[in-house]
Amino acid sequence: MSKVKVAIIGLGSWGECHLEAFRSLPQVEVVAICDVREELVRQLGEAYSIPDVYTNADELLNRDDVDLVSVVTYENSHYDPTVKALQSGKHVLVEKPVATNVRESIAMWQTAKEHGRLLVPGHVLRFDPQYAEARHMLQSGRLGKPVSIYLRRARPRALFETYQRTHTVFELTVNDLDIAIWYAGSEVKSVKAYGRSVMGADVPDLVWACLEFANGALAVIENHWLTPNEANIIMADSVEVVAEQGIIGFEVQHAGLQTWSGQGRDTSALHIHLNRNGRVSGALKEELGYLCDCILSGEDPVQTSIGDAIQGIKVAEAIIESIRTGREIKL
Repeated sequence: MSKVKVAIIGLGSWGECHLEAFRSLPQVEVVAICDVREELVRQLGEAYSIPDVYTNADELLNRDDVDLVSVVTYENSHYDPTVKALQSGKHVLVEKPVATNVRESIAMWQTAKEHGRLLVPGHVLRFDPQYAEARHMLQSGRLGKPVSIYLRRARPRALFETYQRTHTVFELTVNDLDIAIWYAGSEVKSVKAYGRSVMGADVPDLVWACLEFANGALAVIENHWLTPNEANIIMADSVEVVAEQGIIGFEVQHAGLQTWSGQGRDTSALHIHLNRNGRVSGALKEELGYLCDCILSGEDPVQTSIGDAIQGIKVAEAIIESIRTGREIKL
């Protein structure tokens, strides 16, 4: 195999980012794309010179010339295309959350093992230099074991109009759950969480969760969709890890590009995905390139972990239960 032949299912804004990133990789050939919106998939096929476009995922998955399928559908619709792709002998990258319940996530993993295929969660933050360097520092032993992990993720109110389709725990918190599990290097044993619906939606737009790990580490996760739209701050994320012999931390909103003008202030999130004049960079490209290199070399993609992803879904369910009941949940 000289190149990894890739197909993408789901072409929303993030799915198109996958398309841009895959096409920028010299070891990849994007051979097919799929979305239920016929006009959109045809437009993207023409714009990116993709030879075959589909509106039916089953038809795409019948092909025998696809090595890797990238599943970028809505959060609660990952299961069907993922399982069918694995059963047809293809590796799968499934975007976060891998599922919105534990049963489906475990079934996906079992299918991957049965068919000897890779199932890789789309945990792009593991490939962001700041998050990855913090993990490297913890792994090096220079600072000792992590004791306290604080993770904050804030998004504009306007985005909640779209993403309230999914519980905040599966849309925002799932990112920080993976980082907390990755940094702690341990399983979560208990959860106490709180949620508030400030804007009156059926799901909370504000979540606080406290996690206790089996190795004694604690993590506090704060997520909300309450940044005023007028602030023009797309990402207001913070990380602080207190270890036995030192502290690691950074704030995303202060590290990115900022512009002040007569129209106000704008911030740009350039570290995840950037396409400037056809040249693509960012953590997503690093993630996809890493996976494709592993497929070509036959190596296990150890930078990612479907086991950690499944644990994250278990913890997410516990957070929702704790919010609902007001109780501490033991795992």
